[in-house]
Formats: sequence, C-alpha cells, structure tokens
Amino acid sequence: MNRHYYISDNLDELETLENELEASGISTEQIHVLSDKDADVEQHHLHDVSSVMKQDIVHAGKIGSLIGLALAALVVLLAWLNGWADTPAGWIPFVFLAVVLLGFSVWEGSLFGLQKPNSAFQRFADTLHEGKHLFFVDVNPAQEPLLNQIVAHHPRLELAGTGSASPGWAIALQYHWNQFRKLI
Repeated sequence: MNRHYYISDNLDELETLENELEASGISTEQIHVLSDKDADVEQHHLHDVSSVMKQDIVHAGKIGSLIGLALAALVVLLAWLNGWADTPAGWIPFVFLAVVLLGFSVWEGSLFGLQKPNSAFQRFADTLHEGKHLFFVDVNPAQEPLLNQIVAHHPRLELAGTGSASPGWAIALQYHWNQFRKLI
C-alpha cells in the first residue's frame, strides 16, 4: 500500500473529500487528518490521527527491540563461551536474563518514543505549525486511479508527497474491529 499526503488550510474541503472517498469505496480506516487543531478536526467529523500514531512509539520500540536482541545475544554468547551454563541451573538463568533484557529494551525504547513526535510526520511540522492540515490516504495500487480522480476535483489541495503506508492487514484489522464495535 502507498500513502499519499496532501496539505490544505480548509477543513470543510477535507470533510467533503473524505466523504467522497468513503462513498467511492475507500474505507475510513485508510483516511487520516493530522492537525495542530484537534478540536476543529473533531468538529468537522474527520478521521483524525490517533494519539499513539502522533508519537514515535513504534519506531523507537523497534530500535529498542534491536538493542534488546543484541543484549540478549550477548548474554547467551557469554554464557556459552565461558561455560557458565554447565551448572545444575543450566541455561535457565541466562535465557531468563536475555528475555528480561529484550523486554526492558523494548519498553524503554517505547517510552523514549512517547516523548517524540512521529518521525514519519516530522517533515510536516512547520506546515502544521502554520495552521495547515495534513490529509493522508493509504491506498492499494488498485485504488490509486480512484484517488487521483477524486483529488483532481479539489484543486486547492497541495500534493505533499508519498510514503509507505500502514500494512494492509493492519487496516483490515481496524476495519473489522470497527464493524464489530458497531454491532455491539
């Protein structure tokens, strides 16, 4: 899937665009609006970016997991090279320590990411501070022509680039979860 970014200063137009995209078959879970004016976005009934997505939790957590894997491998390697596992306790303490180090590193990385804005949106920080809004849509290749056709009817939108999107399975999971919640 690909992510298409657009910049606008008009939330009414973005609301119209979102309604047109949803009417043509692009699900709400594929559409997001990022703005420094969260109350205005909510007032226009736009699908805003979740607070978790605004922070760099996932990216920093991945970095933490890589550090944790390196530390875990180091513990296991040192235990093996020094023969420390040749005791009655065996490998259990070293495997446990490796798992604890991995978990702690992921946790710390995520906490660090909680303090930083999402690195994927960093390039739009100045635009958002100017009071403009970032509208982005995750589409699969079959939906690209449809998106281009609908966006062409909105000349005030400024194309801000493309990027990697959320995985298709994650969007499908969100969609099915929201459908299940509507049934309840």
